[in-house]
Amino acid sequence: MELTLTTPALLFPAISLLLLAYTNRFLTLANLMRDLYARYRAQPDPRIMGQLHNLRYRIVIIRNMQASGITSFFCCVLSMFFLFAGQPTIGQWVFGAGLVFLLISLGLSFREIQVSIDALTLQLEDLEETSPQ
Repeated sequence: MELTLTTPALLFPAISLLLLAYTNRFLTLANLMRDLYARYRAQPDPRIMGQLHNLRYRIVIIRNMQASGITSFFCCVLSMFFLFAGQPTIGQWVFGAGLVFLLISLGLSFREIQVSIDALTLQLEDLEETSPQ
């Protein structure tokens, strides 16, 4: 298989958009966490503490998603450098590593979505328990 400079460059827009989406997720969760923290300080509630623990876990996942995405982006650039420098074998290996990091990032994104859905399910169950039948 021949790898040219344009192959790693094709991932630039995709990885950039992915990192933007991850950053938006992070900012949304950080704001929600701050709001819940203020509510908990005003009126302690174990359910809010549970939500804060869930959000902390999700923030860690998002941090790892971002780190994997950035590493993937770095590998794509480094791959292009090696291809430009006339080292196609090293460039292919580094590009392959970049694809692996992109897969890790996407896998973590899937996990974060699962945790998010679990949190929403718990919250809806809590609502069902407190609502009059």
